[in-house]
Amino acid sequence: MDGVDLAIDEGELLTLLGPSGCGKTTTLNAIAGFVVPDAGRVRIDGAEVTERPAWQRGLGIVFQSYALFPHMSVADNVAFGLRERGVGRAEAGDRVREALALVRLQGVADRRPAQLSGGQQQRVALARALVIRPRVLLLDEPLAALDRKLREEMRAELKEIQRAVGTTTVFVTHDQHEALGLSDRVAVMRHGRIEQLGTPEDVYERPATAFVADFVGASSALTARATSGDLVEICGARIAVRLDRILHPGETVRLLIRPERVALGPVGTNTIPARVSGVMYLGDHSEVRLELADGTRLVASVRGRAAVSAGERVFAHLPEGAFLETR
Repeated sequence: MDGVDLAIDEGELLTLLGPSGCGKTTTLNAIAGFVVPDAGRVRIDGAEVTERPAWQRGLGIVFQSYALFPHMSVADNVAFGLRERGVGRAEAGDRVREALALVRLQGVADRRPAQLSGGQQQRVALARALVIRPRVLLLDEPLAALDRKLREEMRAELKEIQRAVGTTTVFVTHDQHEALGLSDRVAVMRHGRIEQLGTPEDVYERPATAFVADFVGASSALTARATSGDLVEICGARIAVRLDRILHPGETVRLLIRPERVALGPVGTNTIPARVSGVMYLGDHSEVRLELADGTRLVASVRGRAAVSAGERVFAHLPEGAFLETR
């Protein structure tokens, strides 16, 4: 970690998003008490906990591996933290039933983890973390081991559960879709630093750096030359742009544009000629790969099956408000 400064609001779900090795799990481990930072402080509810061991921090933790005890029943797995805290048997039983109901696993209390699906095991791990009524819930890539369809289902359920209990939550993932779909705010990390902290809309629509723009959603990079305050030239085509500043004629401008903002159509305002280099049909949309006259690559996302094929000459429409400038 390098200068990580985070303040997480009560009841908020904040996601640490970034590639492998960016520092997101280390940040989570510092909050959890598994590592002690060389500098700085960790506070929970205003209390200094930097030197306090993990078991004294009142946190619920769910790991990617779930870490369930294979020799224990589901109910005993969920009750483990309560027993360690000296909660009486009657109260523990009530809280276990409540936690299993919350994650929709009322009928599996007597089963062993090996008798459950991956999604059910993930829910048991979540119930075990929630049953102690933690001050903060820490989730370290909890959906990574699931297949895509189940991961999408569990993502929706996890958001519903977090909203229902209102527990402050820190979620770690490398998956942009999880981060955008689950979070109140997203901290995009790189090389141990936070590149941008904001709402999902902020980091997607207004990325602070080229790394954020590229990591959070696909984008195509274009190099342009400004011809006036709001006009640029790309491969000989005059393109109007609406940026956060007035351009200076002659300057080089580096632009990004999302695939869903690029349209294919007839020649017109803000269009640029291109050659289709490939088409990928992805069900609800197609990804059309384009090559401009200077070899620059551009991607367009069109609904359904694209009405073009590799080798065709087309015009790409680039809306003036669709560009992001990077420096």
